[in-house]
Amino acid sequence: MVKFLLAVLITFGTYSSTNTLKMGLLKYNGGGDWYANPTALPNLAKFCNEKIGTNFSTEYGTVEVGSVELYDYAFLHMTGHGNVVFSDLEAENLRNYLIAGGFLHIDDNYGMDPFVRTAMKKSFPELEFIELPFEHEVYNQNFQFKNGLPKIHKHDDKPPQGFGLFWEGRLICFYSYESDLGDGWEDYDVHKDPEELRQAALQMGANIIQYAFGQ
Repeated sequence: MVKFLLAVLITFGTYSSTNTLKMGLLKYNGGGDWYANPTALPNLAKFCNEKIGTNFSTEYGTVEVGSVELYDYAFLHMTGHGNVVFSDLEAENLRNYLIAGGFLHIDDNYGMDPFVRTAMKKSFPELEFIELPFEHEVYNQNFQFKNGLPKIHKHDDKPPQGFGLFWEGRLICFYSYESDLGDGWEDYDVHKDPEELRQAALQMGANIIQYAFGQ
């Protein structure tokens, strides 16, 4: 199923065909609330297991940017509202993980855009975020999003945009902006979003997972 990262996990002895995979929540410095949306990843894991046949644990792991434990995770998710700071060693560690086959989904929970762009530029000074066209495969997996990312929360009332960082032709980081997928993944009682919005958010999350694992 996973063409890149599973080879890394097997190399590090952290995965076999009988194991479940675990999603990782990226913990970063700078004061931003990296821990936002605590019910999001468990709900996404459950949805993916039910709808696209993945084998995720519904308990996610928290992993620091500079930790070797990045390699224990098949999928990293990063969110927050504020500042993001990577040290030189953290930026290099994240770079190496992504080049080795890892995948990072960044979801702007509102207000982190300028900070996360600066942080990721430290990891990949030679790369720029590229807006993905609506025809990109990430929008056309099990679930079809002909107009790109769904709009879950208003934020600045801008249209949602999906950006990517590409390394040697492979999408290594997908950045969802002005959408707030993570809020849509949370338990209903948290934001009380209409069910159709929650389903759209979960379906788009499943698409990201399916695309990342199928590259």
